[in-house]
Amino acid sequence: MIHSVLLIGQSNAAGRGFTNDVLPINNERILVLRNGRWRPMYVPVNPDRVTSGVSFVESFADLYSKEHNVDVGIIPCADGGSSLEQWRVGGLLFDHACYMAELASRTSTISAVLWHQGESDCSEERYPLYEEKLTVILDAFRKKLDLYDVPFLLGGLGDYLEFCERSDEFKNYIYINEALERVADKNKMTGFVSAKELGANPDNLHFSSKALREFGVRYYEEFIKTEDKNKVFSEKSTPDNAIRSEIESL
Repeated sequence: MIHSVLLIGQSNAAGRGFTNDVLPINNERILVLRNGRWRPMYVPVNPDRVTSGVSFVESFADLYSKEHNVDVGIIPCADGGSSLEQWRVGGLLFDHACYMAELASRTSTISAVLWHQGESDCSEERYPLYEEKLTVILDAFRKKLDLYDVPFLLGGLGDYLEFCERSDEFKNYIYINEALERVADKNKMTGFVSAKELGANPDNLHFSSKALREFGVRYYEEFIKTEDKNKVFSEKSTPDNAIRSEIESL
């Protein structure tokens, strides 16, 4: 049975790490949803832009697969530069992620939701509303996809933003991080993943590949703390061996 992971947020969720800066993860048990079907993972996992690259979801999935001894499927739905307004309930990004998750649920069980977003909501008029708006969006995902017993993991923004050329635009990132922590504290099955001391690409806007590898480990460590140890995953109608045979025939 495939344990799937929904990846949502903006560019640092999609991943902008340079592929030549880290060794590739060679794990045949990591799959990615492509056109509604599971395919072997390749980078970029979440090709939302031509600048897409390494993502933290890769090291998360690698650890999950090895420690749980299961196939892990990635559902890539992150979109660079997207704001909470664009992730609003009933908006295109929200509906797309729900549709992809529902497709994945036919042949897998969603076991985690990984969120990283906030840079686009750092402005003076947006950041005070971040906690309230994010809570509405996450609650809607839980309800729509029936994920009440699934960990939602919220990643913090990088400290390097204060050194970005657009630092005036991102100076309120600390308040976004505080809002993310409050959302995690106030909601069940929700965890906050710190990005403290993680490095950046030269743009000081996106995490470096090495930082993303570490970030994925931190996401997994928070997942272990948050997951329901008593959860029993239901079997899906399409057995693992049928999916595996299809992949191996490519």
